[in-house]
Amino acid sequence: MTVSRALTIAGSDSGGGAGIQADLKTFTVLGVYGMSALTAITAQNTLGVHGIYNLPLEAIEKQIDAVAQDIGIDAVKTGMLSQVPIIETVARKIKENNIPNLVVDPVMVAKGGARLLEQDSQQALIRQLLPLATVITPNLPEAEVLTGRDIRTVEEMREAAKRIHSFGVRYVVVKGGHLEGDALDVLYDGETFVQFVSLRHQTKHTHGTGCTFSAAITAELAKGRSVQAAVETAKEFITCAIRETLGIGNGHGPTNHWAYGQRALQK
Repeated sequence: MTVSRALTIAGSDSGGGAGIQADLKTFTVLGVYGMSALTAITAQNTLGVHGIYNLPLEAIEKQIDAVAQDIGIDAVKTGMLSQVPIIETVARKIKENNIPNLVVDPVMVAKGGARLLEQDSQQALIRQLLPLATVITPNLPEAEVLTGRDIRTVEEMREAAKRIHSFGVRYVVVKGGHLEGDALDVLYDGETFVQFVSLRHQTKHTHGTGCTFSAAITAELAKGRSVQAAVETAKEFITCAIRETLGIGNGHGPTNHWAYGQRALQK
């Protein structure tokens, strides 16, 4: 039996809706063996982030080495990397261990407004990590930070994708969830644009959508699928997760990571 293996390098969300918890749930539903390297521990629930505690660099290094040198990694995603030394350490370890299929979720601000990426870390992310990346998955606010431009239309999403692609990443997915109308995402490979559209579902329970979407791409890449196919599955996965809301918590609740698997069983 061949087992596909995916690693998430990200923060822990004590509320379970985002971070490594969301990633591991997504990996499992998509049939991939999930592993984790924690970069930070957050005290977090649906109402907000109440504490951030970054792990020592040695602890991050040893986690990545431990899984890479024994179990092996078919794809990896990064989430919360809040400080320059953490970004530099993760980039170095990905290169040292020749880890393929890097998906970068440029986590910058939590749903409740808490900043998860320190100001001076943005350039380190661009310089150190993006040239190693297969895919980056910014939402509109993140794409605006990365490009320094306002994004209000699909055409501006395309221009942002071109700009981000110039940083060295192979594929850019600019997510249009913050626009009006249908939920539209744009995939750019340096030459061609592909759009992915789904109906918008009105709900406040969208905590961890970015983590879940990028984790689904990572899982599909770990299984050997193309980037376009991986993004298509991830779009279906997150649409199901948002539509079939769990209604948990008093704030921005988590998505339903089981929904996609339950739908597949019903087919």
